[in-house]
Amino acid sequence: MSTVPYAVDSRLLRSFLAVAEELHFTRAAARLFVAQQALSRDVKRLERELGVELFVRSTRQVGLTGDGERLVPHARRVLEAQEELVAAFRQARPLLVDLNSPGLATGVRVLRRAREIVPELELMARYESGLTYAAAEILAGRLDVSFGRFAGLEPGVRARLGQQPVRYEPMTVILPEDHRLAALDAVPLAELAGERVYAGAGNPRTPEWTDLAARLFEGRGIEIAAPAPLAVGEEEFRRVMAKTRSPVLAVVDFPPMPGTVARPIVDPVPLSPVSLVWREGLRHPGLDALRRAAGELAKAEVWLSHPEDGWIPARDALIMMTFT
Repeated sequence: MSTVPYAVDSRLLRSFLAVAEELHFTRAAARLFVAQQALSRDVKRLERELGVELFVRSTRQVGLTGDGERLVPHARRVLEAQEELVAAFRQARPLLVDLNSPGLATGVRVLRRAREIVPELELMARYESGLTYAAAEILAGRLDVSFGRFAGLEPGVRARLGQQPVRYEPMTVILPEDHRLAALDAVPLAELAGERVYAGAGNPRTPEWTDLAARLFEGRGIEIAAPAPLAVGEEEFRRVMAKTRSPVLAVVDFPPMPGTVARPIVDPVPLSPVSLVWREGLRHPGLDALRRAAGELAKAEVWLSHPEDGWIPARDALIMMTFT
């Protein structure tokens, strides 16, 4: 005879209720913005902990067992009580959301939509420039949420964070207006052979970006430019670029800069994987709104579509398919 645990994880109850109400694992997973595999694991874990079978599954339908029906009202009461408790202490403190750099559209659009979903909450934008630095701030409790390349973080750091894939951002190259490639509508990756391309080398806040560039350039005769002074603001960016003359690797939504042109990279189209990232265990209605907003935009804008000629490291592709 199994022993019922003293406490049941509320996430497991929430997963159970979603399946009980939808009677469909795929729809329940979409409703919770989780992978179906993760949802199935939660249900199986709850069944093990309670020592009962909650669902009758077949290839075509899902139904509640007698124990499943008995659990439904209890699960609802527990979750309602938890929501009341959280609401009583919430007085929702501001949620601090890192957008990396001003003008980058993905994070800005997700934050804007989240603010529409929960207008009563304060979601405050920050600009920490780089997920590596932002992740350290998140784990230290000085920041709540950020965006960036999750696979570029150290495994020990990733283990303490939650993430939700948001977008595959096509990459672009920013060139001086008189650069030999500036007249092209798009720059084939092979045309960058022999160039020294700036990709944040030496910036301790953004090693995940430099690593992505190194993987892209490997074996293609493209060098990563030596570290340059960190340029903050349009005027400083223009001045440093005019001095170094190095093309700059960026994403397609990078804001326009004076004296430069941005050209998409093709053959292949390199993709920068962007995830929404937060501290594991964080509970805040603002985070729920951000996750919902990210899911809505990813679906509406087809942000998670991988083009046939797209390039992305295998490790990144795997991580983007598995999320909290």
